[in-house]
Amino acid sequence: MNGVNGVNGASAGEASGADEAPLWWQRGVVYQIYPRSFQDTTGDGVGDLRGILSRLDYLAWLGVDAIWISPFYRSPMKDFGYDVSSYTDVDPLFGDLATCDELIRRAHDLGMHVIIDFVPSHTSEEHPWFVESRSSRASAKRAFYVWADARDDGSPPSNWLSVFGGSAWQWDEATGQFYLHSFLKEQPDLNWRNPEVRAAILDAMKFWLDRGIDGFRLDAVLQMMKDPEMRDNPPRARRGQPMHRPMGAYDSQEHVYDRGHPDVHGVFRAIRRLLDGYGQERPRMAVGELHVFDWPAWASYYGADLDELHLPFNFGLLKARWEASSVRAVVDGLEAALPLGAWPNYVLGNHDEPRIATRIGAEQARVAAMLVLTLRGTPTLYYGDELGMRDVPIPPEQIQDPWEKLTPGLGVGRDPARTPMPWTSDVHGGFCPPTVSPWLPLGADLASVNVAALRADPRSTLSFVRALLALRRATPALHRGSYRAVDGAPDCFVFVREHGAARYVVALNLGGEARDVALAGFDRGRVAVSTHMDREGDVSLASFPLRANEGCVIELR
Repeated sequence: MNGVNGVNGASAGEASGADEAPLWWQRGVVYQIYPRSFQDTTGDGVGDLRGILSRLDYLAWLGVDAIWISPFYRSPMKDFGYDVSSYTDVDPLFGDLATCDELIRRAHDLGMHVIIDFVPSHTSEEHPWFVESRSSRASAKRAFYVWADARDDGSPPSNWLSVFGGSAWQWDEATGQFYLHSFLKEQPDLNWRNPEVRAAILDAMKFWLDRGIDGFRLDAVLQMMKDPEMRDNPPRARRGQPMHRPMGAYDSQEHVYDRGHPDVHGVFRAIRRLLDGYGQERPRMAVGELHVFDWPAWASYYGADLDELHLPFNFGLLKARWEASSVRAVVDGLEAALPLGAWPNYVLGNHDEPRIATRIGAEQARVAAMLVLTLRGTPTLYYGDELGMRDVPIPPEQIQDPWEKLTPGLGVGRDPARTPMPWTSDVHGGFCPPTVSPWLPLGADLASVNVAALRADPRSTLSFVRALLALRRATPALHRGSYRAVDGAPDCFVFVREHGAARYVVALNLGGEARDVALAGFDRGRVAVSTHMDREGDVSLASFPLRANEGCVIELR
């Protein structure tokens, strides 16, 4: 197989608007910030919005184009902000609206866009809507949430399961009904079949759009619409792991009725209309969190007329085995399924996943960075991955994650990947004052893995990522060009990015042995950047040596 054909035989990218000027969210790189862990400025051991504001110059220096900030809304923090008690206010733990406004303005001044996490599928049990909803069956807000009677035997209305373990139904003694919660029992699901809910959530989104944010990362979007008849999920009959990691009892069912009902497409279209109404001077966007590994099903969330999600998150690389054939299969499968005119995206980690350097090792983590920053599509980087941060072991007495507490031994704990950003080699890495304890511990490698130390090393992971970001931004072939996979060598994933007369080869050795990459039809090139940061100049592509765990971006002559 010498390449991947796109729509109507054109190389991937040419048939999907590659000649049109890309929008900011297409050409740019998104950097996710977990606010609790980025920078503490109040001395309580927890990061805050002013901490993010104080580090924007670093992000501008690094070269990212947009920041995605995980939830900072008012919340009792049962799930660290993903249990929202007010959609239109900042939790005092993180600051206030004035600080948020200042952050948005400063980011824009530095040329960065701001994406905020938004949680449309559920609220906190402390949200005034739910407090009123559970006060009485006759409450005006009763239908804001999903309530149902018990079965004749007193059991829950269906066999639906919570992602975090146990039944997705919680009995409410006061009103004699069950309410639905796809996650924690403290996170009741909103009833998106109620037009008042839709109007209220869209109004909350308008609140933030009017304050100047540029887009939304929409949390758990497939949970927004379920089967209205609340039918039981069938048992899982297929072999293999359905998700990208084991989910315990949740994996025992085919989740055909408790998430992803086709009516969710109408919700996405309503959100898209809202975003499109904010004009073209600064286009707004939405990326939706959905774990779908069937490419045609995943691609459907762009909408038949590209009128739904701008970017359905692509988690394919999280599930793939880290070997060249599997990684290439993910990329080629996505490109083949992508609707005409749609834009791809890639991600290797976030606040819910083990860090990439822990999963595949520090050397291959550099190869992975080169992969996502040179593929066609929008890449998202998780804070600290530019440093090569690893998961930090969390002692049992310091575990914070409710998922880990509810399912001990399952291995789903997210705390190790949420630890504070190390800025210096000082106590607590300069994240918080030395006299207070950070909300989670920092890694044992703090002395060497911190921004200050790595910034001073021209061959560090940080220096490599920064150089790669600069190359990507300056090179239309890398941020908007077409994609074509080519055969090269065992254990290697090789592809060509092309725009106009400019052509670049990306050669990635995903194995632990040196390989000679032979590229038929190519003559010579110039190494623009290597993962080792020690190669440059002209090379022959008839037999190009790649060291173990090495990747190179080569400009074709």
